[in-house]
Amino acid sequence: MKGGCLCGAIRYEAQGAPIYSGFCHCLDCQRATGTGHSCYMIFSRGDVAYTGELRAYAKSAESGNVSIRHFCPTCGSQIFASGPPDDDRWTVFAGTLDDPSLFEPTNAVFARSRPHWDRSALGVDEYETLPA
Repeated sequence: MKGGCLCGAIRYEAQGAPIYSGFCHCLDCQRATGTGHSCYMIFSRGDVAYTGELRAYAKSAESGNVSIRHFCPTCGSQIFASGPPDDDRWTVFAGTLDDPSLFEPTNAVFARSRPHWDRSALGVDEYETLPA
């Protein structure tokens, strides 16, 4: 899977299938995307290569864990997210894919925070917070 930011300064390629993929309705994702959810895919960091310079913003997430959002400093496109610096996974945001049809959501997390106007017609598994 290949993708990048709006201006093209950052490019990435992810190998293999994501570990998890779906919709996140947490309040942070709503604010970061300007809509009711983010579309995410989680990969091992070793399966994702990128070029370009990323900037990062860290904060305490709704889960209580540190959440770091990585974005293009030129156009502001949010490309990746991660936990603390030693986290061995990248969250890749599906809207940055060159071919968005490759995104196959399997769940929706933080459904308790989902706005009433943001409903998926896909019938994926839903979790009030993060699945156990």
